[in-house]
Amino acid sequence: MAFDFDAAIAGDDMLMSIALVLFIIYFLWFFSWGKKQLGTRLGLLLALVFMYLTFFTYPELIWVPVILFIMTTFGKDLLEKIPKPA
Repeated sequence: MAFDFDAAIAGDDMLMSIALVLFIIYFLWFFSWGKKQLGTRLGLLLALVFMYLTFFTYPELIWVPVILFIMTTFGKDLLEKIPKPA
């Protein structure tokens, strides 16, 4: 799955539109973290490298934080219902 900005902006593909929103969120998240830890220039460089690796080299990694968020939000109740081994 290659990331297609044109399809995301045009709204032709819903998953690409969601991925574009995640692109913006992840970029701002990593830039703000990198800016605090490394300074503005290195923080921007770190965010750009991360975005390139995530969205263009390994696009399946886009969905990992989303899945982890869903699991931590809704999965707590499911894990409590699993019986514990004796």
